[in-house]
Formats: sequence, structure tokens, C-alpha cells
Amino acid sequence: MDNTNKNYILFIALSAALGGLLFGYDTAVISGAIGNLTAYFHLNPIETGWAISSALVGCLIGAFFSDFLSNKFGRRATMFITAILFILNSIGTALPTSFSMFVFFRIVGGIGVGIASMVVPMYIAEIAPPKRRGALVGNYQLAIVIGIVVVYFVNYLIALQGDANWNLTIGWRWMFGSELVPSLLFLLFIFFIPESPRWLIQKGHTNKALAVLHKINREEDVSQVQAEIQESFQQEDKKQWKLLVNPIFKKALFVGIGLSVLQQLTGINAILYYAPEIFKSLGSSTDVSLLETSILGVVNLIFTLLAIRWVDKMGRKPLLFIGSFGMTTALLAVGLFIHFNALGNWVLPFLLLFMASFSISWGPIVWVLLSEIFPSKIRSLALAISVFIQWVANFVVTQVFPSLVENEWLKTHFNGAFPFYLFALICLVSLLFVWKNVPETKNKSLEQMEDLWN
Repeated sequence: MDNTNKNYILFIALSAALGGLLFGYDTAVISGAIGNLTAYFHLNPIETGWAISSALVGCLIGAFFSDFLSNKFGRRATMFITAILFILNSIGTALPTSFSMFVFFRIVGGIGVGIASMVVPMYIAEIAPPKRRGALVGNYQLAIVIGIVVVYFVNYLIALQGDANWNLTIGWRWMFGSELVPSLLFLLFIFFIPESPRWLIQKGHTNKALAVLHKINREEDVSQVQAEIQESFQQEDKKQWKLLVNPIFKKALFVGIGLSVLQQLTGINAILYYAPEIFKSLGSSTDVSLLETSILGVVNLIFTLLAIRWVDKMGRKPLLFIGSFGMTTALLAVGLFIHFNALGNWVLPFLLLFMASFSISWGPIVWVLLSEIFPSKIRSLALAISVFIQWVANFVVTQVFPSLVENEWLKTHFNGAFPFYLFALICLVSLLFVWKNVPETKNKSLEQMEDLWN
């Protein structure tokens, strides 16, 4: 493949990955605004939790309809829909006149995130050549991380623009409104990327598909790629639900769901959503807690870049093993420090180890695997199911974590360390799950996935 093809494919992948940046941005923007938002609308603890988790309800809705939308209208048109939802969300959450209005637009943005979390990695995987697919799909997780890091610093800089009263009335609005900029960029770049050739062939638009294949493949490979795609659809049953009873497909779906659930049960989102509050509870001031949270984001970014560099060289499973071991060690250590009040300066380095371990493994690698492990006959449906269940797990963790922290019996017996012990145990389970169930997909074409499960 010449450099022209490589650069064009990279442009396509990065343009689509802006949907991931908005995923991260929308997910993390609430962390810097929640304190002032709570005070402004005089929210009780349940309403504060709803302000955060309402977006996850939208994610569930978006993930539920993502398979229908991506199959009916195409991957590109579906990404266009998500961009519009992100734009509405950024405006609506910046200008709410009531808490109900704020929640409504948080759900709208969540729907966009839910759709994007399925369609963007699938689209990139369908565009990418096998030898570069891991790195290119990894750009999706990289974009999520960049979105999180950027919004941490944007929130911090906005907070510095005025005093406490300004932040209470205006500052949090600017935090949510700042999402309009990447939303408009995502909308713009969608106009410059092609539709997935696999979707075009599936819908009978062969000439359009060939035009795309010529742009992203070497000329001598186009016929072979086209034949492989057409062959993968020849025996396809339009009712994908029926195919899930096939033992091969059931096993693939089981692994996809397992990866999705375990990614959330590692505790990553509990730490991302509540990082400033965690650091405050450990003795940091508000400013220092925001800075420490930003450091977590930078580590997340650095090690996600390393994962993208190594995923197609080392393979998927070795990185997942490394990450599971590192997360288990880090969370166990944090739990012990908290349990025995040996806090000092030790907690932050081990939280950074946890973040580094997650970012080099379960963060990007799960998205790579979800985009590629399913055979073509069930890919969109199985991916939609896995992503939907991933958001269910995310919602559960987000709702349960504060209760685990505040539970009086657990505080008495574990001194606040129980959530970290629990997450450490789950990280150990994740290592065993990968060892027993996850196949290595390095250098395999999407059309070879059914043979892989056989």
C-alpha cells in the first residue's frame, strides 16, 4: 500500500474517531461542573447522581438503536446523526432554565455517545486493512482519552476565569458549552469521509463500494477484498437474531459481552467520574484535586499511545494480560493504604499505575476486539448488544460506587477501602477470562473471524 492510501485511511480513521473524542469530552465534562451545578439548582444527593447518570440512560438508548440505524442508513449517515445530537447537547446543557431541561439535553448527548460507541469503531474496522486495524481502531480509544484530557484542562481554565460566584452562575455553563467546538468539527469532517465499502456491498451498491476500495487498497488487492466481502454476505440471514443460536456465534457474543462488562467493572469510570472527589476525600484541596485529576488524564493519554503503537506488534492478549496484572496490583495497594490510613503521597502513584495499566490494555484493546471478533453475519448486531450491555455495566458502577464509599458498615470494617478491594478482585478475574476465552486476532482479516471461532 502506497503512502497516499495510508494517509487517506489515517485521515478517515481520525475523522471518524472525533466521535470518540466527543465520547470522552461529554463523559468527563460533568466532573468539573457538578459541584457548581448542584449548588445552582439546589440538588439533593439523588438529583446530583441523576445529573451524572442521566447521560448513561441516553447511552443505553443510543446503543439500543445503533444497530438499526447503522444498517438502515449506513455508518456515515449514522455518524452524521450523532454529530447533530452532540451539537444539541452542548447548547442545551449550557443554557438550561431548569434542572429538568438540563437532564433532557444530557440524555440527548448520551444518545449520541451510545450510537457513536458502536458505529465509530465498527466503521474504522471496516475501512482498515488487517495489518493496521488494531492501531487504527485504537485511535478511537485515543480520541476518547484526548477528549477526557482536553476537557479536564478546559474545565480548569474556565474555573480560573472568575471568582466563586461567577463559577456558580456562569462558569459551569461555559464548561458544557465548550463541547460545541469539537461537535461542529466532527460534523464537518463527516462530509469528507466515504461510506463503509462493506455496508455498500451489503446494500447492493457495488460500484460505489469499488470506488472506495480503490482508494483504500492497492490496485492488485481490490478484487480479492471485494470477493471476500461478497462471500461473507452470501449466506447471510437477514434476521441476525436467529444466527445467535449457532454455538460459534454464541461463543463470540459471550466473549464480546464479557470484555464489555469487565472493562467497566475494573472501576475505571468510577475513578474518572469521581476522581476530584476521591482526591478531596484523601485530603487534597479543590485546586490540587483538579490538578491531580488532570495528571491522571495525561497518563491515560501517554499509555493509550503506547497501546496503539504495540497492539499490532505484540497482539491483543499480551497487552490485556499486562494490564490486568498491573490494575490488580495497583488497586490492591490503594485499598491497603486507605484501609490502614497510610495515605501520605502513596495513593496518587498507584492510581497512576492503575490508569497506565488500563490505558495500555483494557481501554483501547477492548474496542479493537469488539470491532473485529464478530463474524460478518452478526457483526453489527453482536457489537450493538455488547456495547449496550457495556453501558448497563457503566451505569451500575456509577450508581453503586458512591453507596459503597458511604456505606457505614463497609466504612467501619474496611475504612473506605472496600471498593478498591472489590475492583482489584474483578481485575484478577479479567486476567483469567482473557486467558480462558479470548482468541488472538492479530493480522486476521474481518472475513476470517468465523474460521477463528471454528
